Amino acid sequence: MTSFARTAPARTWSADPYTRALRTGRGPLFLRRSDGRLLPLDIERWCARADAADLDVLRRCEGPVLDVGCGPGRLVAALGEQGRPALGIDVSAAAVARTRQLGAPALHRSVFDPLPGEGRWGTALLIDGNVGIGGDPRTLLARTARLLRAGGLLIAETVPVPDLDERVLVHVTDAHGTEGTPFPWARIGTAALLRHATRAGWRAVAQWTAGGRSFAALRTRSAHSAAEAPNSTAVMSSQRARKPSGESPVAER
Repeated sequence: MTSFARTAPARTWSADPYTRALRTGRGPLFLRRSDGRLLPLDIERWCARADAADLDVLRRCEGPVLDVGCGPGRLVAALGEQGRPALGIDVSAAAVARTRQLGAPALHRSVFDPLPGEGRWGTALLIDGNVGIGGDPRTLLARTARLLRAGGLLIAETVPVPDLDERVLVHVTDAHGTEGTPFPWARIGTAALLRHATRAGWRAVAQWTAGGRSFAALRTRSAHSAAEAPNSTAVMSSQRARKPSGESPVAER
């Protein structure tokens, strides 16, 4: 499965339904499971400006930020507007093009490809369901840990069903039934993600909900927690985030 995860997304997420939706900023767009069930993709929100829940995530970020599966780039663009170093990566050429149109840096790459600044990113983001990349959360967690610096932070958006932990075969489709190539995907709730993360050596530092969405923050190794922003709906203790420090790996191409 790991080798499939490294190669297939470049084809599947460049399928015409997804590319067309990114170009227009409109859906409907879905992931269709092998059992026929449709999982809606919120393409309109992805193509809009960062909303309140997104900005809450960004306030928790530390140092240079790597947005894994950046899509049309709203988070990378918002970080840039704040003067914070960030880079988006995505396997969709259309997503990377749209991100760059916003004036935000992005690379057309998979998270499993060689990336700039490996081992020196302060924060990695897996938002909008991207914790499901490759259909294997443990493999994705291991790869993300190698991208982060010691004590680095991962913020992941989870399914708002805490114990959900499933692997599914899906393809991108639209209202006309146009289909892309099938690929493995994972859907995982916060409680299930934390179980995987603990076994993989991560430490949970926060979990919260905002705007009907669920999030968790994990740290690679023991370090001071700055992931929890004040005045939030977080379940765990909150502390103010540190200012970004150190040279940004974004400059390394």
